[in-house]
Amino acid sequence: MLGAIIGDIVGSVYEWHNIKTKDFPLFRDNCFFTDDTVMTVATADAIMNGSKADDFINAYKKWGQLYPDAGYGSRFGSWIHSDDRKPYNSWGNGSAMRVSPCAEYAFKSHYPGDCPETSIYNARKLAILSAGVTHNHPEGIKGAEATAYCIMMAYGYGLYAAKKHIREDITFLFGYDLNRTLEDIRPAYRFNESCQDTVPQAIIAFLESTDFEDAVRNAISLGGDSDTLATITGSIAEAVYGVPDWIKDKALSYLDAPLKDVYNRWTSYIRKA
Repeated sequence: MLGAIIGDIVGSVYEWHNIKTKDFPLFRDNCFFTDDTVMTVATADAIMNGSKADDFINAYKKWGQLYPDAGYGSRFGSWIHSDDRKPYNSWGNGSAMRVSPCAEYAFKSHYPGDCPETSIYNARKLAILSAGVTHNHPEGIKGAEATAYCIMMAYGYGLYAAKKHIREDITFLFGYDLNRTLEDIRPAYRFNESCQDTVPQAIIAFLESTDFEDAVRNAISLGGDSDTLATITGSIAEAVYGVPDWIKDKALSYLDAPLKDVYNRWTSYIRKA
């Protein structure tokens, strides 16, 4: 969850002002949290409230209405403020950017008590549930599930083994092409809010990284939907690298009291889970 929040805040100022380099200030005074952070917090809130479909619907609507100007896509924004509780067949990357608490909870509450396969199954199941209340298109589901799978690999294995499993498994299980490099992708990559053209790129940004900060810089250097790319990459990178204290403290300083309260409750909740 923390890695997702950091990626969002760092990437916030580059979403509409893309850069194609890794050489930029990690934090700027005008950085801010966006819908990626709000919905990641909402996912954590839903899990703490029971992890049922209604809990996710309630949380996404509640937090969306609390932060109506956070930068939602038009269809999700309309859904937040409507009385409709049905999904709307979205394939947007919103399902993947908000999913990290599902994997974090599955890992820290069940592993090593459960076998790794069971924990991975639990993460994927929860990711599918969290996505499906809005993003029930197969690509929307797949984006969330693949992201959760990568996070579980990062939690469960050392860096080398995690990257190896991600390269092999994600292609086999989800059909994403991870054979391209950042240099291949970067020149022609433009804004795209679909899972299918965001999640693979975010995973590659992690695969080419050397540490947490480098992973976030990789993602933002692609351009496109910078904050969401960095949110997804950051959520994977946190699980294997951890987050330096100075980056954590700086990122959390951008959150307001309600968001920070959920973050603090979440960290206590998963420690006790």
